[in-house]
Amino acid sequence: MKRSFQISTAGQTGHLARALAPRLVMGDTILLTGDVGAGKTHFARALIQSLLETPEDVPSPTFTLVQVYDGAQCEIWHADLYRLGDPSEVDELGLIDAFDDAICLIEWPDRLAGLRPAEALDITLEATDAETGRNLTATWSDPKWDAKLAEWNL
Repeated sequence: MKRSFQISTAGQTGHLARALAPRLVMGDTILLTGDVGAGKTHFARALIQSLLETPEDVPSPTFTLVQVYDGAQCEIWHADLYRLGDPSEVDELGLIDAFDDAICLIEWPDRLAGLRPAEALDITLEATDAETGRNLTATWSDPKWDAKLAEWNL
């Protein structure tokens, strides 16, 4: 299945993330794909902040690789795999267990190779010709996402 949105502002990217957040539960994984500057971290930051009981800074995990947050229902893992050299390093980060026990947002999911969760939601962000414009495309094969995304709108 597939849903697409044309986004004209960073605020709309944040709105989509915040609208998706309350639909997520432990074991949900979102794979965020896009070029540098496409809005992956902005989307993840807005989603994570909306799930936190106490507001806190949500930095990019570019250098730490993984940031973990205490959500109301479960932990929220935000990973940036850009700097990984080999998929075997994913296991060292603890991500394999987190796929079952947390809500996971993974930037640069191509680094997962064969470790990619089959039931994950793929979100691709692509810059358009407009300065702040983006195309956001969500694709999934697991039917659990059908109901979660049925009323997901701008």
